[in-house]
Amino acid sequence: MNFPILSTLIFLPLISSIFILLSKDKTTNNSSIYISLFSSFATFLLSLFLWYSLDFNTSEFQFVEEKSWINNFIKFKLGIDGISILFIVLTTFITPICIISCVNSIKVRVKEFLIAILILETFMIGVFCSLDLVIFYLFFEAGLIPMFLIIGVWGGPKRVYSAFKFFLFTLLGSVLMLVAIIVIYWLTGTTDITQIYEIKIPKEYQNLLWLAFFSSFAVKMPMWPVHTWLPDAHVEAPTAGSVILAAILLKMAGYGFLRFSIPMFPIASEYFTPLVYTLSIIAIIYTSLVALMQDDMKKLIAYSSVAHMGYVTLGIFTLTKQGIEGSIYQMISHGLISAALFLCVGVVYDRLHSRMISTYGGLVNYIPKYSFLFLVFALAALGLPGTSGFLGEFLVLAGTFQKSYLAAMLATFGVVLGAAYMLWLTKRVIFGVANNSEIKKLNDINKSEIIMLVSLAFLILFFGFYPLPLMETFNVSVNGLISDYETALASN
Repeated sequence: MNFPILSTLIFLPLISSIFILLSKDKTTNNSSIYISLFSSFATFLLSLFLWYSLDFNTSEFQFVEEKSWINNFIKFKLGIDGISILFIVLTTFITPICIISCVNSIKVRVKEFLIAILILETFMIGVFCSLDLVIFYLFFEAGLIPMFLIIGVWGGPKRVYSAFKFFLFTLLGSVLMLVAIIVIYWLTGTTDITQIYEIKIPKEYQNLLWLAFFSSFAVKMPMWPVHTWLPDAHVEAPTAGSVILAAILLKMAGYGFLRFSIPMFPIASEYFTPLVYTLSIIAIIYTSLVALMQDDMKKLIAYSSVAHMGYVTLGIFTLTKQGIEGSIYQMISHGLISAALFLCVGVVYDRLHSRMISTYGGLVNYIPKYSFLFLVFALAALGLPGTSGFLGEFLVLAGTFQKSYLAAMLATFGVVLGAAYMLWLTKRVIFGVANNSEIKKLNDINKSEIIMLVSLAFLILFFGFYPLPLMETFNVSVNGLISDYETALASN
């Protein structure tokens, strides 16, 4: 394809943000909202076209674009495969939902908020398309800026503290990755990912380089014990910020493990597998127990995200077909489920301005549509068969059983804890007796909220019963990843 479709996909939201900046909204923000909705929906349709056009029978990168930049030292190289396309589609699907949600939740500086969302979308798509280490790093870190502003400007009472904590944690974690990229260029003479795969990094350097990349991805994931920034960021972020943070930004680290850590440092990945298992199991059990103790809905869902990301890292480093496929499926599923849960919190917060679980109770008697959808998302989060939340965890556990019975048993205990905190949350919020007289005055979900929540519920149930479209997309790419990994180990 001669048309630069990936560049178009990346920079379309950025160009749209310029149009919003130049718009002359004074008393209303209608034109800004319409431009952002049109742009994000067009980007989503373009990503669907890419998905439809992708050849699922090869693990090679497709739609490759390559242009020299800075005297051939860095190449602006883009390309996608069966793994990256799903994260791109997830990003372009979640963004218009965030824009719709801001109509109800953002009351000041709406125009600037929409610009920040669209710029962030550009950086997120760029991460999943990059085939050059430097370009990946630039997109990976640039996303911190609009997210910092989203939390710091439109967040809650402690927004400045949470924004700086988020920024410093994730930035400091990435400093070592930048050093590692420089070392890789010194060793190989290139930052082109595909060339690095072929050249092979000497095994005496792999452990240190793996740790450098791990320092960045572990914070962004986030893995225990560098997860403490996430609950604070979620609690203070506006609803749309929490949705993007949970649905997309956390997945960039999982994608990084698949794209860089395993294929570039296979020997180190094998060596550090016990470390990842240990941290993942601690994250699954510890943060699930912490979630059980929360009285803030957002914090509970934030800690549950850490636990679910523990399954992702556990599955990736089983280095088995079931484990890696389960991790990818889990990331896509969690993107949908976590987005839905944070939107549900946002719906009641916009009405009663409280995230405290004790504020609610008996919602099923007054807002039944909302209650039904909340129940669907809660059951999906605990991994009920028939929802997308089940298959990812099942495959991860199946892959883990092949490598470590103990790790699999402990991770399975995490599933029980997940059911405990989600069911307890549902019982206290949806059922029981109303704890607040204001609940009786609540209005059920409006049209825009129905569009957001029903679309997410449909996909969660659809991919729960029919996972084949997703599995067929990344199957060959995962086979290629595992084959290259096993070949690299055999040659050493």
